[in-house]
Amino acid sequence: MRFRHQKILVVLAIVLLLLTGFNLQAGDKVSQLENRLRGQLVAVRDSLDGVLGLAVRDLASGQTFFLNENEIFPQASSIKIAILLEVLKQAEENRLRLDEFIDLKPDSKVGGGPILNYLGYPSLKISIRDLCVLMVVLSDNTATNLLIDRVGMEAVNERLTSLGLKQTRLRRKMMDLRAAEEGRENISTPREMMSLLERVWQGKVLGKEYRLLFFDLLSLPKDSPLQQAVPEGVTVADKPGELEAVRCDSGLVFLKKRPYIICVMTTYLSPAENGNEVIRKIGRLVYNHFDRLERSSQYGRIISER
Repeated sequence: MRFRHQKILVVLAIVLLLLTGFNLQAGDKVSQLENRLRGQLVAVRDSLDGVLGLAVRDLASGQTFFLNENEIFPQASSIKIAILLEVLKQAEENRLRLDEFIDLKPDSKVGGGPILNYLGYPSLKISIRDLCVLMVVLSDNTATNLLIDRVGMEAVNERLTSLGLKQTRLRRKMMDLRAAEEGRENISTPREMMSLLERVWQGKVLGKEYRLLFFDLLSLPKDSPLQQAVPEGVTVADKPGELEAVRCDSGLVFLKKRPYIICVMTTYLSPAENGNEVIRKIGRLVYNHFDRLERSSQYGRIISER
């Protein structure tokens, strides 16, 4: 009889524990929203005819959303974030000046650049700062290669190593097809690119002046799926990248209360897949989540002027 009573008490305790846990989980409204977002992101990944990687960090709470976050992806032009960082760091260290002029020579020009490939007759000098603008906004590959020559490819990689980024590497200049065929691709992972942006945002890499310039340059308007994923007026500091079967975009979205980093990478895309549209879709899902939290009270009430 005593054993039977003990067994009943144990069962009641388990039931009470489960009910309590269920009530706590049901009452945690933000967790329910987070779980909903995770489900939506997984659905996008599972429907993609290709491979998707994602890293998102809420800079207010530290909450993260990951999908294949440690997988290595080709970066295409998104690697220019690392090049920009090295340029500004060397400027901060007085190893170069942003108003320093560089000669544009005929043998410096490469394809895939919409501006400098057609300029410079009979000669042209352009400042390092302007080269940064062309690299970030128009993804000009000639401008990018001039910057790589000025700061040094090894310096970029040494900086990345010093930040603890083991998988992020600049291994070739832009439009070096032979290097690409040999497997020397510019690479990173969603998590490492997120870490790079987070460290800059935290002031752990650049001082205030150059940190602000870093994000100001990346925030310039451009043909970017992450910028297109948010309403007009929302600042997104990012750099997209595009190669055959590859689309990626990494950046920081500056919401006032809930700023967040988002790094989306795709590869092995089938010809039928619109990789930029996939990034826009993910960007909208993530923005809608953080915008809702941004505008809501702790109880979920949104107070609008209208």
